[in-house]
Amino acid sequence: MKRGLLFALILLLIPAFVFANGNKDTKDTKAAPAATEKADPYAAVKGKVVTMSGPFVDSDAVKFEMAVKAFEERTGIDIQYEGSKEFEASIAIRIEGGDAPDIADFPQPGLLDSFVKKGYVVDLNKALDMNKVKSNYIQSWLDMATMQSPDGPIMAGIWGRVNGKSLVWYNKKEFDAAGYKVPTTWKELEALQNMIIADGDTPWCIGIESGAATGWAATDWIEEMMLRTGTPEDYDRWVKGELKFDSPQVRKAVAAMESIWFADGMVYGGRKSIATTSFGDAPRVMFEQPPKAWLHKQGNFITSFFPENLQAGVDYDFFYLPSVDPSLGRPVLVAGDIYAMFDSRPETDMVMQFFATGESVKEWVKAGGAISPHKDSSLDWYTNPVDRGVAEVIQNATSVRFDGSDLMPGAVGAGSFWKEMTAYVSGAKSLDAALKAIDASWPK
Repeated sequence: MKRGLLFALILLLIPAFVFANGNKDTKDTKAAPAATEKADPYAAVKGKVVTMSGPFVDSDAVKFEMAVKAFEERTGIDIQYEGSKEFEASIAIRIEGGDAPDIADFPQPGLLDSFVKKGYVVDLNKALDMNKVKSNYIQSWLDMATMQSPDGPIMAGIWGRVNGKSLVWYNKKEFDAAGYKVPTTWKELEALQNMIIADGDTPWCIGIESGAATGWAATDWIEEMMLRTGTPEDYDRWVKGELKFDSPQVRKAVAAMESIWFADGMVYGGRKSIATTSFGDAPRVMFEQPPKAWLHKQGNFITSFFPENLQAGVDYDFFYLPSVDPSLGRPVLVAGDIYAMFDSRPETDMVMQFFATGESVKEWVKAGGAISPHKDSSLDWYTNPVDRGVAEVIQNATSVRFDGSDLMPGAVGAGSFWKEMTAYVSGAKSLDAALKAIDASWPK
């Protein structure tokens, strides 16, 4: 009887014993040391060097180094940047001589295009996560970075720091006191011009004198009007030489410029003064007492030529130059820096992917002197009203196109285009003769 009871008791205790051991095992497992931490995503690139060349020198070089510092610390990659005032000449020697840097910053896409045509440049479509790149730029920036290589079109570069040109500056204090309103359409701009003339004043101050580079400011105006009277596609054909200067599209753009430049009472000093007035001196008459002119179109760099001790947003301001044809949206003429890669390795690819983000220029934006083209950048980064306003104009653009003369062959963009437009504006040549001369200068 006792043995039977004992046997029954043992049978009852076995499950409890097993259950207790099972719980113990579970507790032991949970108490085991945590799994090894996730592998360092930058382990393969730590200590790697990426060489880079470009035109940034002095304070710009310092701001660039500041902008990439956090990335270098996070990844362990050392971006060794070398800036040169003679970059355009030196980069050609290095690339042709087989000593290209890993990455180069081109302020002129036309120069980059010449190396793409020879097959020197890495196609970023094959090196980067292009879904991320495409999601962070409006299509125009991608279009301008697509160039023709010996093997077909490639994504030749990533846009970094940029600046806007489609800006009209004015003396804010006097403008507001006169009761004038900022125009948002071409018709409103025409109404403002007429109102200023009716008040006995001159709407515009314009100058294109610039020493050996006299005429470049005139080419900017024609480029603006090409985007405001015609399509971006025509603009692209024009800068490639596929659309002649002596064409209806270019003549239409010139006519839009003439409606301001050559009209009686529209420009301070009249047509005859435009070619002899320095581009930097031209806007100063807006700040005389009383103003001798009210409006000046130029890029955001022009504020360095304004009289000293003027405060942005108080003493002066700017507005976007509207499109002549509303159906063309809000085109913006830009300049800027495009980064191209000459060697694809994990570390160079990672640096280029970084350049496709707003973070790559964030600190530069905060320091002043840089505008971000990236969608993931914030207007809150800008610490002065001019940079913030220019960034807003660029962010709101429906299309952007690079300075046309910088895209054309040097003999045209920095040669006949400047020279012939100056001759035309001064009255030394007819428009027919000037346009035909530019077309004749295009390299065969």
